[in-house]
Amino acid sequence: MPHQDPLVSAGNLCTPGAPNNANYNNNPVPVIMQTDSRDKWSKKMDFLLSVIGFAVDLGNVWRFPYICYQNGGGAFLIPYILMAIFGGVPLFYMELALGQFHRTGAISIWKHICPIFKGIGFAICIIALYVSFYYNTIIAWALFYFYSSFSSTLPWTNCDNVWNTPNCTNYFGEDNITWTNFSRSPAEEFYTRNVLEIHKSSGLSNVGIIRWQLMLCLFLIFTIVYFSLWKGVKTSGKVVWVTATLPYVVLLILLIRGATLPGAWRGVVFYLKPQWEKLQETSVWVDAAAQIFFSLGPGFGVLLALSSYNPFTNNCYRDAIVTSLVNCLTSFVSGFVIFTVLGYMAEMRQVNVEEVAKDKGPSLLFITYPEAIANMMGSTFFAIIFFVMMITLGLDSTFGGLEAIITAVMDEYPDYLAHRRELFVLGLVIVCFLGSLSTLTNGGAYVVKLLEEFGVGCSIIAVGFLEAIAVSWFYGIKRFSNDIKAMLGYTPGLFWKVCWVAISPAFLAYIIVSSLLNQPPLTLFDYKYPDWSITVGYIIGFSSFMWIPIYMVYKLVWTPGSLKQRLAVCLRPERTLPDLHTDSLGLTPVP
Repeated sequence: MPHQDPLVSAGNLCTPGAPNNANYNNNPVPVIMQTDSRDKWSKKMDFLLSVIGFAVDLGNVWRFPYICYQNGGGAFLIPYILMAIFGGVPLFYMELALGQFHRTGAISIWKHICPIFKGIGFAICIIALYVSFYYNTIIAWALFYFYSSFSSTLPWTNCDNVWNTPNCTNYFGEDNITWTNFSRSPAEEFYTRNVLEIHKSSGLSNVGIIRWQLMLCLFLIFTIVYFSLWKGVKTSGKVVWVTATLPYVVLLILLIRGATLPGAWRGVVFYLKPQWEKLQETSVWVDAAAQIFFSLGPGFGVLLALSSYNPFTNNCYRDAIVTSLVNCLTSFVSGFVIFTVLGYMAEMRQVNVEEVAKDKGPSLLFITYPEAIANMMGSTFFAIIFFVMMITLGLDSTFGGLEAIITAVMDEYPDYLAHRRELFVLGLVIVCFLGSLSTLTNGGAYVVKLLEEFGVGCSIIAVGFLEAIAVSWFYGIKRFSNDIKAMLGYTPGLFWKVCWVAISPAFLAYIIVSSLLNQPPLTLFDYKYPDWSITVGYIIGFSSFMWIPIYMVYKLVWTPGSLKQRLAVCLRPERTLPDLHTDSLGLTPVP
């Protein structure tokens, strides 16, 4: 962990022998030198694959295709691309640059940016915990499916199983089958009645008992997570060579297979057919903004953590562009993988694609797609690789989310944790496992939905908004641009500065306001969430965000001096420069 040396006077951090920057002269702040004790990525590709693995997750496969067809098909790509250019990518670039320059996690970084905003770091860690409580359960569901796939006949192929009901209707390979509103496919009943056993729960007021099969799956998931993270980026950087690349191999195989299915073209047309009138609806632009934000993942603290292990002069600008492009293209290609299969299902059912494309979220991955796979030639093979893809997509994002917590806390308390990483990671994994137990019950899917909507949702967008404001307005865009110049040798262009100061914060404020004004009823399957559960959801959301104002008050109260002096101290950053890279900048480190 970084060791802080005595303060030295502020000077120009960009080039040797150059006159002091005017901005630094007007706002003199101390420089803190850091030693070269911080872990580093073994290879550049370790970092890139880790970032891509975090950004490309299950949401790219289930969320983007659904949102795209729902919001105008090909026409949706216009607001999506615009929101990416002016909102998502600038925020992505900002976080990579911040982490790389200051070389510290999401909590301690704020003393170098704007100390009064340190509560943002605590909020990020709590939100990451909430994500770990439900996200890994979804991976455990995929592991359950993976285990069930090792069978000559997939268990969700027919209606002859003990969990099936009289409403189970198998239309594949059958003639004169009538599909009604009460009909349930074998895949749906496998998911709801065998994997989740949600029929044994009446809702959040009675979630039932813990499913030991799912608990075992979750234990295996967290075991993999622990041994991937316990030694730091040197181990996780090797694991992502498998977990980040394998999904692309599987996507390519599934895309080729999907394109050869009868009716595949119907799904592609439905996916991309432009509905230009949709562009007049505000909700389409809101969905585009939210999708790109949650897809790229700024504000989660992960990019800060991962980039903090980079060399000081690494080209984070190029990394931001490359990884953002890979992420967006993966989402787009995933749409073809999904909709070629939906077109095939519509052909088999002899209905419109819209009828089979109504499932969204996890249902798309655990009901719709497995149902189609079950009726393909070589179904066992395709089921196995599909769920391997889902597990690896999920694991990458879990690695990133937990690394954000690990880096943030260990950098904040280096004296206690610097040589105890393995124990700290073990404690964190145990906390995440225990926090996930409620999602493993019969009604666990209801808990997953609640945490997904309120544990992250507006909270993380608000955190991202405050982060952008703190960096651009309080830390200062000139100071931040000089930081980038110190690393890359050139300052960011006018486009990036305008985005950071005005467009990106407005982009996030737009999402927040629109989300608060338009909140549809929360439902899952046929269950409508009661009012008290919505109240609980708001409490969960506020429980992370509240640490931002609490820390502001704490900082102001405990800082000595008059109010004006307190504000000056609380808003004044400490300058940090890793002495590992001082030679390249023409500076001499303090002994």
